[in-house]
Amino acid sequence: MIKKQDRRLQRIRRHLRIRKKVFGTAERPRLSVFRSEKHIYVQLIDDMKGHTILSASTLDPELRQKITKTYNKEAAREVGKLIAQRALAKGIDQVVFDRGGFKYHGRIKELADAAREVGLKF
Repeated sequence: MIKKQDRRLQRIRRHLRIRKKVFGTAERPRLSVFRSEKHIYVQLIDDMKGHTILSASTLDPELRQKITKTYNKEAAREVGKLIAQRALAKGIDQVVFDRGGFKYHGRIKELADAAREVGLKF
């Protein structure tokens, strides 16, 4: 049986492997996803400057009224829509997707699909 700490280290190793290839610029920032047990967080990052351009999470006041649970697929879908709307409002329509070492399944997939539906191109 794999311990929780071992799974965490495996995810970090996968994330570092992904980060070797994925790089964000001002024109095409990196859409970075972090998933905890209770919340999901998304950032648009310009790696050239090392700045976060935009962020969204299940902790945002706009979403707290819409969602009842912060740890399910519906919440991830709402966060994906919110980050896409904010990005399009700033004139960003293309991003590089960084799944953060998480499997492209469940909440991560729902977030990405919702962002694509609103108009972000990966």
